[in-house]
Amino acid sequence: MVSIIIICLLASFLTSYLMVPLWARAARKVGLVGRDMNKPSKPEVAEMGGVAVTAGFVAGVLTYIGLTTFYFRGMDENLIYIFAALSTVLSVTIVGIIDDVLGWKAGLKQWQKPLLTLPIALPLMAVNAGETTMSLPVLGTVNFGILYPLLIIPLALTGAANGFNMLAGLNGLEAGMGAIILTILGYVAWQTGSGWVAVLALSMVFSLLAFLRYNWYPARVFPGNTFTYTVGATIASVAILGNMEKVAVVLYAPYFLELLLKARTGMRGECYGTPREDGTLAPPGEVQSLTHIVMGLGGLGERGVVAVILLAQVLLGATVLYLMV
Repeated sequence: MVSIIIICLLASFLTSYLMVPLWARAARKVGLVGRDMNKPSKPEVAEMGGVAVTAGFVAGVLTYIGLTTFYFRGMDENLIYIFAALSTVLSVTIVGIIDDVLGWKAGLKQWQKPLLTLPIALPLMAVNAGETTMSLPVLGTVNFGILYPLLIIPLALTGAANGFNMLAGLNGLEAGMGAIILTILGYVAWQTGSGWVAVLALSMVFSLLAFLRYNWYPARVFPGNTFTYTVGATIASVAILGNMEKVAVVLYAPYFLELLLKARTGMRGECYGTPREDGTLAPPGEVQSLTHIVMGLGGLGERGVVAVILLAQVLLGATVLYLMV
């Protein structure tokens, strides 16, 4: 079983690693580029790298399905949930492409984006994924019954996809955060006996690691909303299928903080800083993002800001594992 998982993760990594530069070249040819706002020269960088990340994830998961089906000569009892997760990821990738194309060309309003991501919950709703009984602070154990697939699942997926999209815009930030969160969720799933859920999480992790090779400072390709929606929805899907909602909520703490900071600006705030001549980033006059709080520490360039946020996420994850697992 372990050897099968290793093959799947290699398939994810190699597919993404090989496809990202091909996609970047193609995107540049057709004008799918964006300005790197944290660099003094604001160079143009290929956009929508999330397409390659989705391809890597799908390659890994399909490899797992194929190997387990033919090797064990039977159908995995969780296959329906795996295909539901695949359908959700592919659906949200399409939504991300729409947002990337229309968002900066025709303009999508903020209220339209959550509505676009609502249908991505349908596959997991249709198979009644997850456990309807949850242990909540103060309220104790609550059985949501039919409300779980009809209300909790769409709220979780829409919230996670749009929430992950808020803390972004620095080289390596989105891919690094996604890899850390999904690694922790994958570890928890494995420890609790949900190996197939761990495969879903780690397939995305290895695709993200391959993408990070090209997205780390100085980035040669940007993730785009195609990426952020997809990773956020994958996190929610893994949490639902592995009954790890509480773990995921705690790991999303930086995004809840980001929501509060962005709400102060009427959701118009950005994560960018102002590049100085010495290579450091200066926050704007009004703190609009968690990135600006880190920039306010002083003396940090783009790599430093990203490193501090990723380290904070690692420490949060380590705390979660210590207290909750």
